[in-house]
Amino acid sequence: MSLTPAELTILGLVIEKPSHGYELEQVIERRGIREWTDLGFSSIYYLLGRLEKRGLVTAEPSAGPAAGPKARRVFRATGAGVAEARDATLALLSSTRPSFSPFLTALAYRPLVGEREFTAAVRQRRDALAAQIAAVQGARAAQQPLPPHAEAVFDYSLHLMRAEKAWLDQAGKGDDTA
Repeated sequence: MSLTPAELTILGLVIEKPSHGYELEQVIERRGIREWTDLGFSSIYYLLGRLEKRGLVTAEPSAGPAAGPKARRVFRATGAGVAEARDATLALLSSTRPSFSPFLTALAYRPLVGEREFTAAVRQRRDALAAQIAAVQGARAAQQPLPPHAEAVFDYSLHLMRAEKAWLDQAGKGDDTA
């Protein structure tokens, strides 16, 4: 069974450093991981539970002052978890999958809207994307220095967003008199 991107994200973080759920949330926030993956705070423990049931992580109570009956559980990757994460990473790196963007659906039905409406909507998307690019650049700058793999995530994401913005710049040059 393959890992979802959200499962791989959580498992990868646990492989980097055994952690409890709140620590994972802090790393996700600090690294700006939500800028490139759909991973909510409430899903962290759910995903850890799924990974534990599959034998990809184990959990044990944390040691130290928080120990006791309500101690946080520290999750560690198992050998099977590391192997599964490695296989999932290689599969995602080497294969292409179609992008099922709702934007592509809207483009397919562009004839349903007039040229003026299309141009206005595309310009609105372009402006929102420009703001998103600025936010990702800010998150990236706030994280310096970054490990090379984290830098690659930001770099790739920014390239994709800039490519879409360039396309939107061209598509948004409609005739305003229509």
